Amino acid sequence: MRELIIDLDAIVANLNRMRQVAPNSKICGVVKANAYGHGMIPVAKRLEAEGVDYLGVADIDEALQLRAAGIQAPILAWLHDFAEDFHEAVAADIDLGISTLGQLERAIAAAKQAGKRASVHLKVDTGLSRNGVTAAQLPALLDRAITAQDAAEISVVGMFSHLSLTSREDDHAQIARFEAALAEAAHRGIHPQLRHLTASDGTLSYPQAHYDMVRIGVALYGLSPYSDHASKDYGLTPAMTATAKVVQVKQVPADEGVSYGYLYRTKAPTSLALVPVGYAEGLPRVASGAAKVWVNGSSYAIESRIAMDQFVIDVGGASVAPGDTVVLFGDPAKGYPSADELAAAADTINYEIVTRMGGRFTRCYLQGGVKLTASEAGAVEAGA
Repeated sequence: MRELIIDLDAIVANLNRMRQVAPNSKICGVVKANAYGHGMIPVAKRLEAEGVDYLGVADIDEALQLRAAGIQAPILAWLHDFAEDFHEAVAADIDLGISTLGQLERAIAAAKQAGKRASVHLKVDTGLSRNGVTAAQLPALLDRAITAQDAAEISVVGMFSHLSLTSREDDHAQIARFEAALAEAAHRGIHPQLRHLTASDGTLSYPQAHYDMVRIGVALYGLSPYSDHASKDYGLTPAMTATAKVVQVKQVPADEGVSYGYLYRTKAPTSLALVPVGYAEGLPRVASGAAKVWVNGSSYAIESRIAMDQFVIDVGGASVAPGDTVVLFGDPAKGYPSADELAAAADTINYEIVTRMGGRFTRCYLQGGVKLTASEAGAVEAGA
């Protein structure tokens, strides 16, 4: 009665679109946070089948899940516990984003324990002020890295950073700082194969900063990284459609209060349709009174309060019955409300909308026109 439909073919189309945007760079398909709510294993398997160069995750647990699912593509994990033991990651050939000298030391120790080089990407803080070393800390990190590399303990595969996307002026300043960090590394004898700075937003905006690899997250799932541009502006197709079935329809008189707090009262005798999705599934309660959904070709506002498990829509005299499909958001090219519209109703961004979808939703996958269950999609082998 609640379903997230993930179009894997749309994800592939978005991958190929971003390959056109950055034709001279490798693509790191970012599948962190359960592939932004789309299902990490099925998405990663399809990306691997399509020859994606890298997969990106936040933490090592996510990376190990990918390896346990049989995925062999290179994987980069970059957000670590302050006392992370990297042995299992090194043993599983997972590339490590290194943001501190302490992390580097633990990567070296793990490499010695595993009897193999650790592949590392050195993270530089160019102005986002999250993880990564500052310009003042960089020389010490580089010196230790080159000593360890010369000792065959690590391979410095990459150097990377992340833009704040605050303004073009700020972004250009960050690009300049990244260039300075690369020059510092080269001066000390470190020449990484993979220099990467931009995510979806920066990749679309700054072709001069594509370097050797770009990290594609939200655009991979067909969403615009900018609130003032729609997916279609970049040739992207939204991959997630959030649906549910109407479970009850009732006729009520005028001036009938609906849901908690009577945020909405009926204006005339009407029909109310009950939809079994609430904030437990990730539908933002704050979107009450502002969000719209699609039923049988028409748009209806969620005028009453969104509850934990359900919401109610006033369908007037329309022909709506139990079992009819309600689309919370999907591809606007099909007439559905977009994730961007729900995000605007909740005063947030489309990233949050798709990532938070879960709860009692089940996921299914479209591939080659065939609808697959999550387990069937997860069983699709690379090259199938």
